[in-house]
Parts: sequence; C-alpha cells; structure tokens
Amino acid sequence: MPHTRDLLLDAAADAATGPGWDRARMADVARAAGVSRQTLYYEFGSKDGLAQALAMREAQRYMAGADGAMRGHEGSPAEAVAAATEYTLRAAADNPLLKAVLTDDGGLLPFLTTRAEAILVAAREHIGAHLSDVWPALDPGEVRLVADTVTRLTVSHLVLPGARPEQAAADIAHLVERLLPTPTPSGGRPA
Repeated sequence: MPHTRDLLLDAAADAATGPGWDRARMADVARAAGVSRQTLYYEFGSKDGLAQALAMREAQRYMAGADGAMRGHEGSPAEAVAAATEYTLRAAADNPLLKAVLTDDGGLLPFLTTRAEAILVAAREHIGAHLSDVWPALDPGEVRLVADTVTRLTVSHLVLPGARPEQAAADIAHLVERLLPTPTPSGGRPA
C-alpha cells in the first residue's frame, strides 16, 4: 500500500500532467490522494514544497535508472557516464511529467533550472559516489568537478534537447575522458 507521501506526489504529478501546475490547487491534490488538505500542508508546507518534493522524487527515479545503466560499464569512467547520460536522455524523452514541465507555463520549470540546487547536488553526489566506488584511485577533487559538469550538461540537454541521446552521451563521455582518464591497475594515470 503506498504511503501518504507517495499518494500526494502521484496526485501532484497527475495535476501537473493534466490541467497544469498553475491550475492545480492544493485542495484538489489532497482530494485526489484521498487525504485532507491539512495533511498535504503538514507533509509539504506549501505548493512550492510539494513541487520541490515532486522534482526530487523524479530526479531520484532517474538516478536509480542511471545506476542500472552504469552497471556493466566499468571499463572507464567515460563509459559509465555515457551509459547513465544516454539512459537519462532516452527516459526523459518519454516522460509525461518532464514534458509538462518543459511545455507548461505553470511554474515547475524553475525546479529544473533556477531552483534546481537540491537536484543538482543530489545527482552530482550520486555520480561522484559511483565513480569513486568503482575507481577509488581517482582524485576526489577531479571526480567532484566531473560529476558536477556531467550533471549540469545532462540537465541542459533535458531542458534544451539538441543532439540525439546517444550523440549527447558520447559528447559528454568525450569530455569525461579528457578530464578524468581511467586509472591504470596500479592506481596511477595512463601515460
């Protein structure tokens, strides 16, 4: 049985993909989830709090999928990043919530752009942790820089699609290879 929080986030996603976020009322979201408006406010505090939680839940789903995509691509950091980036861009192309965010003037876009700090930090730390776990000899500062760059470039491609997902992923992987060459088995850098 889904928890109240999940029910509320599901109802919020339905509101965003249906009538639009700007027309969604907190009372309607609560009613659709089968809870009181007070419960909704208790859980999220405000409509902005609900939007932030919705954006973070969606980002966590992408991070989980990206983890799955990175498994089996342990040849180099660039290969792992390419797999994660391509997964993310392909999954985003078919995501109704992301489409609603990008096409509706309802106020959710800032949670992917100007108010996306929590998502960017979570994604950066997630990618950085994967790279550090698989390649522990990598310099932590360089891993952080690469993880931040990859996250921001991927979000940029989500917001303003350009190249096909596989080409965007290859381009980002090329940058990663230049910034973060694969360590040799002894832990040093290739010559």
